[in-house]
Amino acid sequence: MSQPLEIEDTPPEAELIFGDQLPIAEKYAQLLARDGDLLGLIGPRELPKLWSRHILNSAVVSDLIEPGQSVADVGSGAGLPGVPMAIRCPLANFTLIEPMERRANWLADVVVPGLGLTNVRILNCRAEEAPVDSFDVVTARAVSALPKLLKMVSDLVKPSGRVLALKGAKAQDEIDESKPLMKKLGLKDFEIITVGEKYLKEPTTVVQIGLL
Repeated sequence: MSQPLEIEDTPPEAELIFGDQLPIAEKYAQLLARDGDLLGLIGPRELPKLWSRHILNSAVVSDLIEPGQSVADVGSGAGLPGVPMAIRCPLANFTLIEPMERRANWLADVVVPGLGLTNVRILNCRAEEAPVDSFDVVTARAVSALPKLLKMVSDLVKPSGRVLALKGAKAQDEIDESKPLMKKLGLKDFEIITVGEKYLKEPTTVVQIGLL
């Protein structure tokens, strides 16, 4: 018999981050654990760090979102970072853009109604097919290297909007590789921001790109 999958317990910092929205976040974790491997959303080896590496790491990015803003999460996949951000930031509007049909259907048919997320909609399309100049903020996590990502998403952002790319230790290298694209894509500036320091042992690194 196969051993039961070890799923990370809800850590105490989850309540600090989500507050009274924690039950919704816990239900999302349950859906990810149940369907993630089957749909290729998240592998079984990730379940012991489901909260710390994925859900909380994504949720704290909502510190950079203001109420009323429109946010597009490109290549959303399992809904990361968009769903945890939407749970934590119910006064902003989120569009999860996912090109793979089975993942988009899971988000639309299971996650959004299952969690009661009235501030989330799903688009089953590639980033290049999404409405241009439509969003205050575009987010992306584990989609592609920054130069390629910016070519994909810069047209989606409203004038003076922002791209928030979740990155790791090589964030500065990716910024350096992207700087030759600044004029062509209408990029204004780059900034490396760390979010979640007061909650997480390993805070989230975000590259914030401002657009003209």
